[in-house]
Amino acid sequence: MSQLADLPVPLDLAPMEAKLVEEVPREPGWRFEPKWDGFRCLAFRSGEDVALRAKSGKPLDRFFPDVVAALKTLPVERFVVDGELTIEVGGRLSFEALQMRLHPAESRVRKLAAEQPATLTLFDCLMDAKGRSLVEAPLSTRRSELEALFKRLKGAPAVRLSPYTEDRDQACRWLDEAGFVLDGVVAKRSDGPYVPGERAMLKIKKIRTADCVVGGFRYQSGTDKVGSLLLGLYGDDGRLHHVGFTSTISNAERPELTRRLETLKGEGFTGDAPGGPSRWSTERTGEWVALKPELVVEVRYDQVTGGRFRHGTRLVRWRPDKAPRQCTYEQIRPPA
Repeated sequence: MSQLADLPVPLDLAPMEAKLVEEVPREPGWRFEPKWDGFRCLAFRSGEDVALRAKSGKPLDRFFPDVVAALKTLPVERFVVDGELTIEVGGRLSFEALQMRLHPAESRVRKLAAEQPATLTLFDCLMDAKGRSLVEAPLSTRRSELEALFKRLKGAPAVRLSPYTEDRDQACRWLDEAGFVLDGVVAKRSDGPYVPGERAMLKIKKIRTADCVVGGFRYQSGTDKVGSLLLGLYGDDGRLHHVGFTSTISNAERPELTRRLETLKGEGFTGDAPGGPSRWSTERTGEWVALKPELVVEVRYDQVTGGRFRHGTRLVRWRPDKAPRQCTYEQIRPPA
C-alpha cells in the first residue's frame, strides 16, 4: 500500500485557482509572485512514494519520470508542495517542450526527459515539518514553511523556489516580462488560507496586440456564415505562415463579413497552413477557405508558443490602413 495515504493532504486535493483581473491590485495585504509558463503541479512524497498531480487532478508521473526520480532523492522524505513544472530550452521557458512530454509512448517520454529535464518551481507548502496540514494556515505561515523546506533540500537542481514581493512596482516589472519570459503575475492575500478549487488568488496577464493578415476563414458550425478568421504573419522567408485564429465576431456582422470574405477566395497561406485535428488544438478543426492576403486585422493576444498564438485572440479592429506585407513575425518575437 502506498505511503502517500498517510499524508495529511489527500492526493485528490484541488489546487487553489486564480481569477483573471485587469491590473495588479493596489490595496495593502497582497503578495505578488511571477506566474510561470508551465504546468501546474501538486507534488506529494512519503518515503519512496512520489506522486505528481495536474490542476485537473490527473497524474503527471509517467510524463515527468525525471522529476519523480529527482524528488525521490531529496533529503526530505515527506512533503506536499504546490508549484509549476517548467522546461528551459535555450535560456527560455518552453511551453512547447512541456507539451511534447504528453506523449503516449513511454520510450519517447524518457528520451525527452533525458535530453531536456524539467524543473519543479515551488510557490506553496501544504504540510509542515511535523507532518501537519497547512491548508488552513495563512500564506505568510505557508511561505515560511516553504522557505524552511527549500533550505533543507540543499540546492537540489530539479527544484527551485519562486520569488515573491510585497512591492507593487516590482510586480509591475515582472508583468512587463509577461508573454515572453513569464505568463503574468499572481496576487495572493498574505493572511489568506489555501482554498482548494476556488479562485481565491488573482492573476494578471500582459495583453499585447499584433496586426495580422486574414489568410483564410472557417464557417460557423452548422451554418453558412463565417465562424473564425485564420491569421497569418510573414516570416523572414517571405511566406505567409498561419499563427492562430480569432472568433470574436458579432452575429450582426457575420452575414456581411461572410459575403466580403467569399469574394476574396484565393491562395491563402504560402508557408505553414492550418492543419487537421491534433491533441494540442483548441481551435475547431475541419474545412477552411483560403483567402487572398488583402485584409489586415489587429488582434489582442497573451502568449506565443512555437511561433503561434497559444490561445484564441480577440479582434480589436480592422486595419485598412495597414499593408499586408507589413504584418511580420517581428511583432511577436521575444526580445533578445
